[in-house]
Amino acid sequence: MLRRLYDRIIELSAHRHALWVLALVSFVESSVFPIPPDVMMIPMILARPSRAWLVALVALVSSVLGGLLGYAIGALAYEQIGLPVLTALGKAEAMAEFGIRFNDMGFWAVLVAGITPFPYKVITIMSGWTAMPLSIFIATSILARGLRFFLVAGLLWKFGPPIRDFIERRLGLVTILFVVLLFGGFYVVGHI
Repeated sequence: MLRRLYDRIIELSAHRHALWVLALVSFVESSVFPIPPDVMMIPMILARPSRAWLVALVALVSSVLGGLLGYAIGALAYEQIGLPVLTALGKAEAMAEFGIRFNDMGFWAVLVAGITPFPYKVITIMSGWTAMPLSIFIATSILARGLRFFLVAGLLWKFGPPIRDFIERRLGLVTILFVVLLFGGFYVVGHI
């Protein structure tokens, strides 16, 4: 079923209303949908490289707005369901401590999830659940999703079809490696 959905999204990237479909896919992917907007962006940009920046901008704005929905889901579901259950189990304080630790590294969590293949929706929901400051969440989401979508658009605009294989197969791995090295560098500097 997931493969059929993936193939349908590829088909929709050629539709005359593809930007609207991209906006919808980017929005719902940030909170519930399993397929990333890159799947649509790539064929759209390859078909019309002159629209690369517009495609990236639509994905960015829609993704951040969808992230706000994910944040709201985390905030509302936790207050209505999670907290009463945790209180009944005597675990509310432990989860509050986890929330503080998550929020202490929240900028990095949102940044990493927004750039890498890690499901951004998980972080959007957790950000709401832990009551991360909304301003930090929004700013980091704009930075992370902007880096991701404009990097993809820029590579496709500059290099065209030959870069498609690299983006689809290796960009996530390279990005994850970069993030690991970045965190490793911070760890080493902090312990010297």
